[in-house]
Amino acid sequence: MNSSFWTVVGFTARTKLRTKAFIITTLIIAVIMSIGINLPYIISQFSGESKPTPVGYLETKEDQLGSQLFTSSHIGSLLTDYYKSQQPKPDLEIVSIKPADGSDQNNEEALKQAVADGKIDGYITFTPNKDGFPTVIYKSESLMEGKVSQSLKTALQVVKQQAILSGGGISDELMALLQSQIKIDTVQISTNGGAGSIGQGKTEEEQGMDMVTVYVIIILLFMAIMISGQMIASEITAEKSSRVMEILITSVAPLKAMFGKIFGMFLVVLLQLAIYILVIIGNMSMSQNKEKLSSLGISLSDIDPVLVIYALLFFLTGYYLFATLFAAVGSIVSRTEDLGQAVLPITMISLAGFYICILGGINNPGSTLVKVSSFIPFFSPYAMVVRLGLSDPPWWQVWVSIGILLATILVAGWLSAKIYRAGVLMYGKKPTLREIGKAMRSYK
Repeated sequence: MNSSFWTVVGFTARTKLRTKAFIITTLIIAVIMSIGINLPYIISQFSGESKPTPVGYLETKEDQLGSQLFTSSHIGSLLTDYYKSQQPKPDLEIVSIKPADGSDQNNEEALKQAVADGKIDGYITFTPNKDGFPTVIYKSESLMEGKVSQSLKTALQVVKQQAILSGGGISDELMALLQSQIKIDTVQISTNGGAGSIGQGKTEEEQGMDMVTVYVIIILLFMAIMISGQMIASEITAEKSSRVMEILITSVAPLKAMFGKIFGMFLVVLLQLAIYILVIIGNMSMSQNKEKLSSLGISLSDIDPVLVIYALLFFLTGYYLFATLFAAVGSIVSRTEDLGQAVLPITMISLAGFYICILGGINNPGSTLVKVSSFIPFFSPYAMVVRLGLSDPPWWQVWVSIGILLATILVAGWLSAKIYRAGVLMYGKKPTLREIGKAMRSYK
């Protein structure tokens, strides 16, 4: 590999990195990613979701509900204790509103006035029920208060149980035992064994992080294939249409020019993806986002390094397989207007592998479709990553898939090189398969 190859690599990378389109696109996507990651926090700051929603209730006399056990004062007190126990951020804040002197209508007006004054966002009313526990109605000015009503429903269920148990004379120790949550831990095991197995002894948090890692790797691979493939094909087609290719091949061999462009574009895409990854990690490491991710059991420290190594291997092999095909197609197209139609089959193949894993593989990594796809070289960079992250494939299947993928890359590289050598100097109308085959045979 002499200096001419690295000259093509350097020229391709520098030319693309200096373009305004690359710089502006990279910045825009990085900003969109940052906004998307911080969007829940931004919405919570403007909507007031960071503070508990104040909900009022009216303290009625004990005989109004027809029950000494389920009085509004008792229920309100239990609800207050329930939400105070939700630390550090309770969903709701229960506010006691003093009853007005007069009828029920005056009491309702007092509650409405509290809403108008901004003391509460809504209020709950209690009416007697033959089942014992009163009927509860939540009233507010806003529509679609599903989050508040669902929180109240859960709290009232706990309050009802607590009131019944305390009324039956059960001790505090037994009450705490009955109300304590049952925790179930999940651990992934391996039935394959061997040094190559990565699906053994993983906790629920590590499994969740593996799923996030699989999502990110698949999306990044698809972006790399689409971005770099289009750039490689358009670069070659543009050089053909401007007749620069005739000058280029006099100083650089066609094969070195093709693989130099592929590697140069790879460096460009790698830099772009590295920027995106740093943006994602940086935003995820912010205190407000880190807290939300921790509540979901997601932590960067739980990323499996072995999974990352396998994923990078499939990422690189998948990239070079599709990059050689895009280069071959770009070499037989003389006009940039025809490029979109020419690369459509390759785009559809990559899109099929992406959707097989996103729509079916993530939910069912052990399905027959995913297993078969992991041995098809055009789909295996997606499918095998899913199997490695979300199931436990035998190590020999992983390396058979890698072997098939490497063999396919060699064949595709050899074939693409012959097409490239023949296609770069074929101008005019779109060549037929027979013409391409004839031109390929003319090169030894």
